[in-house]
Amino acid sequence: MNQADSMRKKGQINIVLKKQQQETTPVQTKTFESQEHAPFKHVERALGELVGLHTMKSFIKEVYAWLYLNKRREEMGLIPNKQTLHMVFKGNPGTGKTTVARLVATLFREMGVLEKGHLIEAERADLVGEYIGHTAQKTRDLIKKAMGGILFVDEAYSLARGGEKDFGKEAIDTLVKAMEDSQHDFVLILAGYPKEMDRFLSLNPGLPSRFPLKVTFPNYNVEELMTIGEKMLEKRQYRLHDSAAEELQNILTHAKGQDVEHFSNGRFIRNLIERAIRSQAVRLLEEENYGREALMTLTARDLRTAYQKTSEGE
Repeated sequence: MNQADSMRKKGQINIVLKKQQQETTPVQTKTFESQEHAPFKHVERALGELVGLHTMKSFIKEVYAWLYLNKRREEMGLIPNKQTLHMVFKGNPGTGKTTVARLVATLFREMGVLEKGHLIEAERADLVGEYIGHTAQKTRDLIKKAMGGILFVDEAYSLARGGEKDFGKEAIDTLVKAMEDSQHDFVLILAGYPKEMDRFLSLNPGLPSRFPLKVTFPNYNVEELMTIGEKMLEKRQYRLHDSAAEELQNILTHAKGQDVEHFSNGRFIRNLIERAIRSQAVRLLEEENYGREALMTLTARDLRTAYQKTSEGE
């Protein structure tokens, strides 16, 4: 609490000189860098180390600003703007949905919004049972584990794939009840492909309004994927030969064009790099070439072999 707020609480009249009023803006800027904003700065730094995710950085800042100003409203005796924090993350695999969910959990824990701030990752099999009544119990047990943190359900649209008689509907009903009964005790994040999630939400008229925070995770472009790949290689003490860098760019351009809607982004580049490293190992073994430079360098051939096997589903 700053000095002006403290004086107002004591009922004192605060006289502000014209010069001080002119200095308000820079003071506020410094305040945003102060220790009380450490939770946001912590998460912001973590996001800054990730490639892309520009939309997510704005989203995190918006959520933080709203939560922080809500606390300030309470301090000033104003009615806080209570909202639920349940979210929908729409995006293809490998676009950072789980990573951002973990950062949101960290932010909420450090701000005192969530008691524990842990993340429970789940999918259909973790929620849906094999007989009547089993699903509700499995779902309730999972919600219990998520209390004080975040329950992250990936490919959530699969809960509605079997229609009215499918046990997935029972899981949805149990989740909805928990969202109402314990709306401030845990946060539910449903995630999945954009089109499938839109269809899923449209099947139940009451669902969309229960998720005030909806975020779309865009696919990475080729340049971003190249950067991700280079970071992965550097961490593993590998590098690309000049011709291999050009080959990787061609592969990424081709792969993205093959299936834009379900391209696996970061997951694709990780799998490709790991497969290329295995291809390099076989090549060097056959060449009996174990020099330091050879051990560290991936060639265009290594990448082509890896991509061919990926395309063939090996």
